[in-house]
Amino acid sequence: MHETPAAKDHVGSLQRGLGVMEILAAHPGGLTLTETAEKAGLTRAGARRFLLTLVTSGYATQTGRIFTLSPRLLSLARTWLQGTSLWAFAEPFMRRTAVALGESCSAAVLAGEDIVYVARVQGPSIVSLDLHVGARLPAHCTAMGRVLLSAMDAGELDSFLAGTRLLPRTDRTVTDRKRLADIVAGARRDGYAAVDEELEVGLRSLAVPLRNRSGRIVAALNASTQSARHSAAEMQRLFLPRLQETAAGIEDFFV
Repeated sequence: MHETPAAKDHVGSLQRGLGVMEILAAHPGGLTLTETAEKAGLTRAGARRFLLTLVTSGYATQTGRIFTLSPRLLSLARTWLQGTSLWAFAEPFMRRTAVALGESCSAAVLAGEDIVYVARVQGPSIVSLDLHVGARLPAHCTAMGRVLLSAMDAGELDSFLAGTRLLPRTDRTVTDRKRLADIVAGARRDGYAAVDEELEVGLRSLAVPLRNRSGRIVAALNASTQSARHSAAEMQRLFLPRLQETAAGIEDFFV
């Protein structure tokens, strides 16, 4: 009987060694040889070989009877993260959201008066706007823009609005500075922003913030739909919890 390629290429000892690393990662205070063997389902002799190999290679340390992972593993992860765009990690989360909602999912950052798209997954529905990574839209009339503006304090926001051309994109675009300041304050309070046909007639969008580990808003995540497909109330009920869940997953990669 011939081995399948998967079975022939499978290295069981490597898999068990990685399992030991995962167990140590879940116990930052360290484990004894006996505890590691029990949790990994190994004999004491087998666990000892894996642990001492990790210690010898620098991925674990031994203090008395206690084994813990070493900072070298963090250096390995940091090297990997630095070589890959953050948004490459975000894309699978965004793709699942686009499929679940049946709409496009995008991420953007603030650049001057505009938002700039840094990631986008197109949904199955056709949207008339031609949007892609690098595309720019005015911050004042987009949901992502208002979420990003909500990171500003009152003084910063007043200065931004005073120096920004608040051009109308449709007859529903809010261009009054006082009203915009109130809307942005609402986005800051509620943790999301929604725009209803202010950017383009028939287009609705809802956005949530993406925060780094210090809690600062560094990007925004949104989903858009045609008004004929979802009402504003449906977007808040269906889109908001999904986007918040997606944002939480993406934020794990932020520093």
